[in-house]
Amino acid sequence: MDDIMERKALVLFSGGQDSATCLAWALDRYAQVETVGFHYGQRHAVELDCRKVVLERLKAEFPAWAPRLGADHMLDLALLGQVSDTALTQDREIQFAASGLPTTFVPGRNLLFFTFAAAVAYRRGLSVLVGGMCETDYSGYPDCRDNTLKALQVAISLGLDAPMVVETPLMWLDKAQTWRMAKDLGGAALVELIRTETHTCYLGDHTTQNAWGYGCGQCPACDLRRKGYEIFNATEAA
Repeated sequence: MDDIMERKALVLFSGGQDSATCLAWALDRYAQVETVGFHYGQRHAVELDCRKVVLERLKAEFPAWAPRLGADHMLDLALLGQVSDTALTQDREIQFAASGLPTTFVPGRNLLFFTFAAAVAYRRGLSVLVGGMCETDYSGYPDCRDNTLKALQVAISLGLDAPMVVETPLMWLDKAQTWRMAKDLGGAALVELIRTETHTCYLGDHTTQNAWGYGCGQCPACDLRRKGYEIFNATEAA
């Protein structure tokens, strides 16, 4: 554990529930933590505004973590949006395509995210990359799968000629368990911060307030967040 605490990490932080939980996980675990976000022409670009608020409030409200939270980096990956014809980058209906994947799948997105994050981490002397990918939701995105990210860790480490660890603490957790992890890490205060300040809605609705946070309440991302929060709340009340 002491060796882990001495490491420095870079969290892929979008401003959403999952990446905010991963950020708390990293702050609880590593000596220094930096963050990186990506603007790729996403319809829900409001998440980039949310991430600034979350970072500010983490520093202000969690004094044990504040000294560990370092620089934030924002990368422009507009080219990804230009080559993507998806429901996350275009005004398209969210549905399942003939491939069996939802139209929210942005091909190559997480592969690029981790590659660019690794370049930042290498320059900054950070050896751990943390992402909120998981295999438990509806999407089945191939670049969120455990095997994909393990292979990517090997490729990145070889390509940089430096060991780079890819951590995905949510890989086998459902949304209710993700809320529980937040509670375990930062108590009710962190749950409330994530509930009120993070963004999940694919359609970019950050004006409609619900018990589980802001969002349209209809898209798959909102549905997952709502169901997870309801199960978490029911468990808490039991």
